[in-house]
Amino acid sequence: MIINKQNKTVVMVLGALALAILPLLLQYAGNFWVRIADSALLYVLLALGLNIVVGYAGLLDLGFVAFFALGAYMYGLMASPHLSETFAWFEQMFPNGMHTSIWLVIPLGAGVAGLFGILLGAPTLKLRGDYLAIVTLGFGEIIRVFLNNLDHPVNITNGPKGLSQIDSITLLQFKGLGVEGLNLGKPLDIGSFTINSVTLYYYLFLSLVVVSVIVCHRLELSRIGRAWMAIREDEIAAKAMGINTRNMKLLAFGMGATFGGVSGTMFAAFQGFVSPESFSLMESVMIVAMVVLGGIGHLPGVILGAVLLSALPEVLRWVSGVLDLQSLTGGRLDASILRQLLIALAMIVVMLLRPRGLWPTPEHGKALQPSAK
Repeated sequence: MIINKQNKTVVMVLGALALAILPLLLQYAGNFWVRIADSALLYVLLALGLNIVVGYAGLLDLGFVAFFALGAYMYGLMASPHLSETFAWFEQMFPNGMHTSIWLVIPLGAGVAGLFGILLGAPTLKLRGDYLAIVTLGFGEIIRVFLNNLDHPVNITNGPKGLSQIDSITLLQFKGLGVEGLNLGKPLDIGSFTINSVTLYYYLFLSLVVVSVIVCHRLELSRIGRAWMAIREDEIAAKAMGINTRNMKLLAFGMGATFGGVSGTMFAAFQGFVSPESFSLMESVMIVAMVVLGGIGHLPGVILGAVLLSALPEVLRWVSGVLDLQSLTGGRLDASILRQLLIALAMIVVMLLRPRGLWPTPEHGKALQPSAK
């Protein structure tokens, strides 16, 4: 047992060192590869949040991207000059825009997303399976349509044009003391070595992922986590055992949504621009696929699925560009279509060979497995 614990500690230390060194190596190959790693970490955050709803509580949510959008637009409105340029009364209060600190926007983004998660969960408490999926899918589309049309008669979201000039994240800034802080939107020079902006964002996203993994792991082992899993396996039996299924479901929707809100704020700061096109139904489907493909309810599997499905399309984009398949086929084979085709085929093969995911949890569905005789 001691050897196993020592081996586990060594693996964790080596893994931490590898994750710390990874972006420094990737930036030599180009910022493109570091941006892929950054996007993968953002999708890991989203997948961890959806895993609370789908993996722990067993509630199928196809509108999870709505919380991602709410967090992104929350940061976009509070850290860009859009409101000051649109409303005269707002310009009088904030002549140069709000430019709110990230430490205030992150809790607000998580809180707003969590509130909307509870509002989504409240009318769906008695729904299950396909019916729950349809309602959550509709919720996600409603949010996207609202964001796309709230540019008249009052311009709040700037409609399909999106929000631009969004502030990058600045850490350790104390204006009263004259400390400018670390602006993640600018490269950091340490002697003769330069750490690019995308690499700085990588370390911030990695820190958030580590904190999120710890939170999810503690939730899984807590009484709340066991209650969620009881509801997932058999809601009627869980209710008969005294579990308040209504409150537990609402808590799952709310807790999962907060992860989406935080990821959305990071996405807006990283991109510097948000528009409704980034929060389509396909994004929700891909997030669900990450959880299912990796292994429902299993944190290592969910992380693996998120990394694979977020990085694979970009890697295939690079491969199709290098091979120049469109020119080789005389324009008959479009590179983007081929990329989506290969991703779909890979997902089908994995689901056929590993129906419980690439790295499933051994406990999930144990009650449904026939006992050995």
